[in-house]
Amino acid sequence: MIVRVLGEGQFRIADGVFSQANSIDDRLQAAVEADDAGAFSSALGDLIAFITANGTPVPADELIGSDAIVPAPDTTLEEVRSLLGDEGLIPD
Repeated sequence: MIVRVLGEGQFRIADGVFSQANSIDDRLQAAVEADDAGAFSSALGDLIAFITANGTPVPADELIGSDAIVPAPDTTLEEVRSLLGDEGLIPD
């Protein structure tokens, strides 16, 4: 799976760690649904940190579509609410 983190670039996420990213995404979605800004900020930071630490950066000169897009760290809860689908930011 290719995940774009806005402001950070694209990352390849291996199948072996995908479920962990999805678990963090579930926390983020729950925080948005609960309108909990603190939990949202924490989950978004955790998701970005996990993707950048466990993903392999896609070279800038490699043109490839993203399977999921994760907003930048400074994105607000309200902005993410408009981006969330039924499966969160990262589809199952």
